[in-house]
Amino acid sequence: MSTYPQRVADNILPLSLAGTLPEAFGEWFFTDNVEDHEDSEEVCQLCDQEQLRYHFEIENRNTGGRLWVGSSCILKFDVQVFEDGELLDQGMARKKLESIKNKMRLDSCIRALELVSQKESNGILSNALKYYQKNKYLTPKQAFVVLWRLKEHSIDHSASFFKVSLKRNKYKDDLRDMSLSKVHVIWPALTSAQRNLATSFGHIPPKEGI
Repeated sequence: MSTYPQRVADNILPLSLAGTLPEAFGEWFFTDNVEDHEDSEEVCQLCDQEQLRYHFEIENRNTGGRLWVGSSCILKFDVQVFEDGELLDQGMARKKLESIKNKMRLDSCIRALELVSQKESNGILSNALKYYQKNKYLTPKQAFVVLWRLKEHSIDHSASFFKVSLKRNKYKDDLRDMSLSKVHVIWPALTSAQRNLATSFGHIPPKEGI
């Protein structure tokens, strides 16, 4: 079985002019083309990692060769990332790639909200869609209805992509007063800090796998 470095070399060197990995990667850059495959079932064409949801396209400026890879490979191998024609350092490149992924997650949530709003005439859902488009987060009560109805309609979604706001005291009160079953519905959408807050309110975390 080939080693990790050998797999990378086998995938990148035939599409490069340079004969060694460090020099070869200097020929490649991120094209800004991305694709959300909805499911984590794609493969990185550079390192052969499986179960990727997002593909980022890189191109060789000398040969025109292109590969669809994971964002981690772009950072790991210092593939050049540009913003308005300016080469970004590692830190800024990481921020740009993360921003792109956040945008794809937001778009995925909005698509799911649009679909569930079309499934039933429900003012809460239609208002939640408008609210999320404007604010990029849901209230705890909205999150429960949205995630509950998405599951009921078997609409493909990732609950962890949705953002829930607890900035207002009212939202904290709503979370505190929620039944445990409702808290468990929105649990995947809560951050670690929000889960800790829910626990401080007396809510027991769901068992793993639920």
